[in-house]
Amino acid sequence: MTNLSKSQYIRGLQCLKSLWLYKKRLQLRTQPAASTKAKMDAGTSTGELAQQLFPGGKLIEFDAKDFDGMIERTEKLMDAGVTTIYEASFRGAGIFIMCDILHKGDTGWELYEVKGAARVKEYHRNDTAIQWYALDQLGIPLSRVAVVHIDNQYTRQGELELDKLFTIEEITKEVKERQPEIPKQLQRMAEVLEEEEPEIPIGAHCSSPYGCDFSSYCWKEVPKHSVFNLYNMRSEKKFALYHNGISALSELPDDYPLSSIQQLQKKQDQQSEPTIKVDIIRQFLNKIKGPVSYFDFETFQNAVPRFDSQRPYQQMPFQYSLHIQQGGELIHKEFLGDEQSDPRRALAEQMIRDIPNNGVIIAYNMGFERRVIRELAKEFADLAQQLEVIEERFIDLIDPFRDGGYYHSQMNGSFSIKAVLPALFPDDPDLSYKSLNIQNGGDASEIFANLYRYTDPKQIKAVRKDLLAYCRLDTLAMVKIVDRLKEVTE
Repeated sequence: MTNLSKSQYIRGLQCLKSLWLYKKRLQLRTQPAASTKAKMDAGTSTGELAQQLFPGGKLIEFDAKDFDGMIERTEKLMDAGVTTIYEASFRGAGIFIMCDILHKGDTGWELYEVKGAARVKEYHRNDTAIQWYALDQLGIPLSRVAVVHIDNQYTRQGELELDKLFTIEEITKEVKERQPEIPKQLQRMAEVLEEEEPEIPIGAHCSSPYGCDFSSYCWKEVPKHSVFNLYNMRSEKKFALYHNGISALSELPDDYPLSSIQQLQKKQDQQSEPTIKVDIIRQFLNKIKGPVSYFDFETFQNAVPRFDSQRPYQQMPFQYSLHIQQGGELIHKEFLGDEQSDPRRALAEQMIRDIPNNGVIIAYNMGFERRVIRELAKEFADLAQQLEVIEERFIDLIDPFRDGGYYHSQMNGSFSIKAVLPALFPDDPDLSYKSLNIQNGGDASEIFANLYRYTDPKQIKAVRKDLLAYCRLDTLAMVKIVDRLKEVTE
């Protein structure tokens, strides 16, 4: 019998090679990013909150060094007649499980799996199915299985209403239907773990349902400029090319159907100089009327809304950076909200004060900024007119790149600012995100979303400094990109 945890079983369902590597060559694993750790912390707090739906229960404290002790404490609570146990721990058929909420109802034990998602997903059913199986092997039958998940239509007003924040969705039937397959799955996993590293090619399973932490190992033979970087191509077509021996862009047959951007990628792959289409770039530059405002938001999301008029997973703006260019002068303004309070009102008011009353506002992929501003206008009726005027003045800096006006092979099929900036300024350390402690919007979002939990003032100050530096570079990058576009069209 092979001992597995519930999460290892789920890993094995996704990819047997990933399971083998996790059990045999853990040192090859990529450590989770700061944003991943923050999401895990948020998931823990969501689970603790859901426990209040079943009050009066007893908690089995997690102890990574003593799973047997956790199991023993669970058994004692059950023997003592405790009817609600949080993180009840068992090992059945070699599978170690921790049940988020185990509750004894009128017809027997009920299992409630808590998820921060807004709907029940396929892997949630597998997650609960293996728990059912392990408990059944121990002679602990379940009468009901349900997923406790977030209702993203809930809007907080005042105290949290847990019965409205959470939805309890029963999945007993689906879990039962999965039981016959589980012994075969476990047997196959046990066989794989007794063998040499399995030869499983890369595929869609590398990122679904979870991004794999062994991808850097399994994808090491894929060239940097590969068919996987072809712009706006379905992943199935990319994998079909790869599994037919076509990996590098240079290996694409001449008669393979490609879009104009994809053709440009293939053409540029072997060239050191960019392709520049002056007319496309000028179409964008002709829209620029001064004073020019370069603007970028950062937003965060909470599964559990912290503030009034906030929904689960609503994009909450907490920061912006603004560079204003008028004549030869470049002015920088910025806002970073207080992590302990709702930042939206203060942000909206300062944004109205900071942005000039005329001229264009340049954003990169402006749909996001405009959407956030529309949300602010809905929330604050007295500011709506001013915000709507601002929203109408945006133009999008991604356009000249996405339309093929400027393409360099270093962009590698991406038109994000993180791809464009180093392609235009490869040797400028002042324009490199790699020099920053926070290097992408995902990390900025997750870090701020959890900053209110920090207790060390020095750490809070350092994080806020890092957030300001990151957002400032986003708008400074736009200034420099527009300057470079002007240079190449002169």
